[in-house]
Amino acid sequence: MYPEELVKPMREDLTRIGFAELYTEQDVADALSKEGTTLVVVNSVCGCAAANARPGARMSLQNAKTPDHLVTVFAGVDTEAVNAARAQMVPFPPSSPSMALFKDGELVHMLERHH
Repeated sequence: MYPEELVKPMREDLTRIGFAELYTEQDVADALSKEGTTLVVVNSVCGCAAANARPGARMSLQNAKTPDHLVTVFAGVDTEAVNAARAQMVPFPPSSPSMALFKDGELVHMLERHH
């Protein structure tokens, strides 16, 4: 588990552009039960998240079409929410950072760390 003062600015990279943070299994269930498209970003303290994932998530929103809902879980911090989100990303192995696009609760696209 990382100290909150360390991860706070990394969380804010996404929350300040409209992502809602999920902390529990129920938060994840509620988010993925919403109608429409939901982008889930598995955030991380690693350099891949800082250099690519968070900037990529931000740039992806600079389009005419964007997901209806934006949510994030933080690997290494919000374990319950991360595990619940990853359970919905099967058959893809756990990866952080990563992004998953859901439509009406169904996984339609996955962007893993190595992509």
